[in-house]
Amino acid sequence: MGMVVLGGAQLMCPFGLSPSVLNVLPQKKVLSSMPVATIMDNKPFVNIMPFGMCTSMANPTVAAATAAALGVLTPCPCTPNTTAPWTPGSPTVLIGGNPALNNTSKLMCSFGGVIQIANPGTFNIQVP
Repeated sequence: MGMVVLGGAQLMCPFGLSPSVLNVLPQKKVLSSMPVATIMDNKPFVNIMPFGMCTSMANPTVAAATAAALGVLTPCPCTPNTTAPWTPGSPTVLIGGNPALNNTSKLMCSFGGVIQIANPGTFNIQVP
């Protein structure tokens, strides 16, 4: 069983140079100490904040800066590009009609990063 994810959870991206925080808007009316997240909390700059600097060559700004530096990897500011929901989520716990987010879920960035939950924000609420 995984742990439910709350707003303020710490996120990691393998191409980001710093951790980020999951922002969950309190519109679903399910609160613990913070709002409970669902698989639809995937919007860049609303729910998913930048991870500092990005090192993915699939990011056009990183590729351009690296080319301008004659092939030396040049990190650029992170711009999360997440379009699909978190997967898989919790199949049996619904919040506002959407599966709850658990700490084993992953989110794909179009620039190649697989965003993971480093700290779910709580360790005492389990969901399948």
